[in-house]
Amino acid sequence: MTVQHYIGFDVHKKTVRYCAKTADGGIVDEATLPATRKALLGWAESRSAPWHGAMEATLFSGWIYDLLQPFAAQLQMGHPAMMKAIGASKKKSDSLDARKIADLVRCNLLPTCYVAPPKIRELRRLLRYRNLVVAQATRMKNKMSGLLMEVGAEYNQQQLHGKQYFTTLLDELEEVPESVKSMLRLSRSALEMFETTQQQILRCLRGDPKLAQRVGVLQSIRGVGEVTALTWALEVGDPCRLGSVARAVSYCGLTSALRSSADKQPRGPLSKQRNAHLQTVLIEAAKLAPRWNPPLAALHTRELERGNRNRATLAVARKLVAYLLAVDKSGQPFQVRDPALAVTQEVQHAA
Repeated sequence: MTVQHYIGFDVHKKTVRYCAKTADGGIVDEATLPATRKALLGWAESRSAPWHGAMEATLFSGWIYDLLQPFAAQLQMGHPAMMKAIGASKKKSDSLDARKIADLVRCNLLPTCYVAPPKIRELRRLLRYRNLVVAQATRMKNKMSGLLMEVGAEYNQQQLHGKQYFTTLLDELEEVPESVKSMLRLSRSALEMFETTQQQILRCLRGDPKLAQRVGVLQSIRGVGEVTALTWALEVGDPCRLGSVARAVSYCGLTSALRSSADKQPRGPLSKQRNAHLQTVLIEAAKLAPRWNPPLAALHTRELERGNRNRATLAVARKLVAYLLAVDKSGQPFQVRDPALAVTQEVQHAA
């Protein structure tokens, strides 16, 4: 199929501005469409010439991408941080943005980004909602502790969130305002609701056979739990798109930004261009994984001897990324390679 038109879409919450150009840069047509399924379907069905389109990745782009993809010869998603041609312009409008996106597509200069399949995005949305629920549950726990400290009540921090202990504590509280007791009951009810919700979400995620099989293989790595494996599988999507461990580590936000100039390479803090969900989960997992994984424990101890605990945690997190990437690509359970056996095999191969 020979592409005749190159179309740039400037996507917003309520409108979609498009511009269609020919290969030589001439404008075929441009207009603003309502951001509704009916309007976009009618527009796509009315186009007779094959077209190649692109849009910038935003909060509103996913469903539009899925809706228009069957009608396009090719449809791409532009990386928002790398599409500097729009942000650096002196003049900026919806019309100009759509024209420039069309030019990037026409000249094959569009910095594309990975678009996960709809099923993966649906499950990823569930997992991210679960993360929100867990964060709210933690806030409720902290609020309950704060209320008790405000009124000088004595309580057991380790047992506070147990149902039986909490009920007994409320009955035994003396000289505590009734309003505080009411807020404690409300906080406890919200906490139970959040706990039930996050468990329901996990059961829903476990119900997907392919995802469950993939997560089971990832959990063969000692120190990798269910949530860590789920986050890796759903945030990464296709592991083959990460060509190397270094690229995977960078994607997870475990490397610092590089600013090299005049033979000087100062290293700064961790780069903000990362997958924040993966970064958070991997750092938390790296704090606990050395307890169950001897190689990671040895790495953590070796890095800790240099005197920086945070760098030791980052080293473990980077090694976890290497393990996860290797296991996910191979589809085989994790196996610890015996160093002595590896040396023997290398000597035999050399001979």
